[in-house]
Amino acid sequence: MSKVTWKPGNFIYPIPAVLVSVGTMEKSNIFTVAWTGTINTNPAMAYISVRKERFSYNIIKKQKEFVINLTNEDLVYATDFCGVKSGRDVDKFEFLKLNKQKSSFVKAPMIKESPISIECKVVEEKDLGSHTMFCAEVLAINVDDKYINKNGAFDISKCKLIAYSNGGYYSLGKKIGKFGFSVQKKGKKSKNIYKK
Repeated sequence: MSKVTWKPGNFIYPIPAVLVSVGTMEKSNIFTVAWTGTINTNPAMAYISVRKERFSYNIIKKQKEFVINLTNEDLVYATDFCGVKSGRDVDKFEFLKLNKQKSSFVKAPMIKESPISIECKVVEEKDLGSHTMFCAEVLAINVDDKYINKNGAFDISKCKLIAYSNGGYYSLGKKIGKFGFSVQKKGKKSKNIYKK
């Protein structure tokens, strides 16, 4: 087996495709972001990278906050729509019949239909060329209570989250392991994929 070399590009897949909400409860917008992720644990920090020509870019620059709303199979149409339609031309909350939910710490609304909404406050901006990276402190994580089990734990497997990969949206598959399973104590079942 051999590998083919291509020119430099973005090919770290799959990645989350999230809906970012900005603005206020009265005047807001939603746009799709695929360049997003975790950057620090303590304090909890996340980032989104946004092209300067995006309608929401200047809203974030001015307001210094946003909400990252994770997406699931029920939101795949909205996820695509919010990535190809501009807030300059359409009220996406209204068109998609999505509901705004008041955030606890930021003015931007959460998307009620999202299983997880993450309130963020910008602490640093990095102009990287095609995109500006907005590094933000996570102020709160809001979870739909229907995904919390009887023991009070969050069950992410029930969310049916989606990911983006090379132009396509994909539902996440079944759980195939857990953190630390490769080194767990003997006596517990552990599949060694490297064993010949």
